[in-house]
Amino acid sequence: MTLTQENTKDILREIIDPNTDIDLITGKVVKDISIDQSAVTVELSLGYPAKSWAGELAASVEQKLLALEGVDKATVNVGWEIVSHTVQKGVKPLEGVRNMIAVASGKGGVGKSTVSVNLALALSAEGARVGILDADIYGPSQPRMLGVTGKPESKDGKSMEPLTSYHIQAMSIGFLIDEETPMIWRGPMVTQALEQLLKDTHWDDLDYLIIDLPPGTGDTQLTLAQRVPVSGAVIVTTPQDIALLDARRAYKMFEKVEIPILGVVENMSMHKCSKCGHEEHIFGEGGGQRIAEEYGLPYLGGIPLDIRIRTDVDGGRPTVVADPDGAIAEVYRGIARRTSARLASQKQDYSAKFPSIVIQNS
Repeated sequence: MTLTQENTKDILREIIDPNTDIDLITGKVVKDISIDQSAVTVELSLGYPAKSWAGELAASVEQKLLALEGVDKATVNVGWEIVSHTVQKGVKPLEGVRNMIAVASGKGGVGKSTVSVNLALALSAEGARVGILDADIYGPSQPRMLGVTGKPESKDGKSMEPLTSYHIQAMSIGFLIDEETPMIWRGPMVTQALEQLLKDTHWDDLDYLIIDLPPGTGDTQLTLAQRVPVSGAVIVTTPQDIALLDARRAYKMFEKVEIPILGVVENMSMHKCSKCGHEEHIFGEGGGQRIAEEYGLPYLGGIPLDIRIRTDVDGGRPTVVADPDGAIAEVYRGIARRTSARLASQKQDYSAKFPSIVIQNS
């Protein structure tokens, strides 16, 4: 059989990207196929960062191509391009930020901030430029989790420079006040403070800005969801029934403001004893998957209940950087790839590519 573009494409149609659940041809991942007698070279371009997985993808595609009759050599190159995606109607995208991902929970105590910081660090480890905004005005935790202190500087007297930790840009009210100072503010003051933190920060060419939203679904959260330009949201829950009820409220809130939900993350999904290795579902089992199936949402992954996750963030070195080659870090990287892959399938924002039209009377 003669090696052709068509039978090469037929092989590529059989390969499903596990992060999008779409084959490489339908997902428009294949950018070029070149054939030189019995040698074939395929160029793949993903819409999301995948530094730790690109080699595995290339190897699996090469193996499939080598099984094709007439192929003696197969070369697959994998890259990625991260583009801007649309935000809510009537909300203007933020300069210096291609995409904002809100991380939310319907209630406190489900580990949302820990998931947020490890998600940001995992996206960075996968090859993206990432920032994190600590939007929990009442209980800012990102400064401690990132192990960073100090006051933001201003180079132009108008905007603040984000602080940098582990290659990600960060901003939090915790950088501007003492750690033990209580924030005794009413809702409108919180919303205004957050908008200032977001818009007055000089974010530098970010692919993703992770927004660690305050817990709950009250007026403050709803107002923020309406005013902050978000490309997609991630809902964090635990398997516990009461947490799942609140996760449903978070889903309804984002649905109301027309923010796409990228998926559900189940935190504390299972506990593995550090002494004997026995696994136990302390807070229930499969709750995150059930709520994802109920609303037709992607299940992004489950994170175990592990003492190292807690000690790592308390010590200012989240697990993705404290143990980058460990099993837990790989779980976070998998969630990061699936989250950004789901965002990549959303509608793109082309507003920056259109020139401004000015009409003048002459």
